[in-house]
Amino acid sequence: MAELIAFAPGNYRYLPGGFQYSAAVIADAGHAIERARFARPVPLAEGFGRIRDHLAAVGRPLTALCACELRSPAPMSEPEFIAFNRRYVQPLAEWGLYKDETNPVARCNLIPQADVPAEPSFYAFSYTVPAQVEGRPDFVTSGAAECPDRPNYRETIVRLGETSPDALIDKLRFALGDLQSRFDALGVSARDVMDMSLYTVHDLYPAIASEFARRGLLAGGLDWHWVRPPVRDIEIEVDARRVSRQVLLPSVRSAS
Repeated sequence: MAELIAFAPGNYRYLPGGFQYSAAVIADAGHAIERARFARPVPLAEGFGRIRDHLAAVGRPLTALCACELRSPAPMSEPEFIAFNRRYVQPLAEWGLYKDETNPVARCNLIPQADVPAEPSFYAFSYTVPAQVEGRPDFVTSGAAECPDRPNYRETIVRLGETSPDALIDKLRFALGDLQSRFDALGVSARDVMDMSLYTVHDLYPAIASEFARRGLLAGGLDWHWVRPPVRDIEIEVDARRVSRQVLLPSVRSAS
């Protein structure tokens, strides 16, 4: 796993990933991470505007944005996924975040199986703020799946096309191993995780004890989202975070 890179304008460091997102972010000393979730997903273009307004309202620069959580209508082929990501990073480039195929902002992008959005939308986002109290560092990881996070996913998907119970466990173990490698690079451990999320439509209840609890990942419980990963043939994603504060934003911009 690559070493952390400082992103001074945002007061955080990040673990390099693809052009579309970083693998994880961690707040600098003296800073914390806050997470804002919309009551209902907000379409992408509007969501960027809402993020801009919220950051201004809390006195933070656009470069403080460190993680995005998206919801999309349907799984994509890899070329479709790349095309979508090229559109997604354009506002980040305008905000001084994305440059030279490098993106410090972590991300997950999931496909709900109920209440499907009509278009790609923002579910939540995270950003850095000055810390009120010094403590363990806040961090957010991107989604880790059952294949390495690099192009040509199908070539490396664990047990491609299989969804038997033992195949799903193998997939989950790979994803959790990838997540652990990110913890190692960040200098954090499972004990630091306050929010653990599982993204899949498959029954992985037996894995709660054998995989999550065994690794010490359930201190803050497990959020299980009935969703699919964004790329076809990927069945599982996991991510984790520790944030100092969470806020709920209305899904409709308030009148001024």
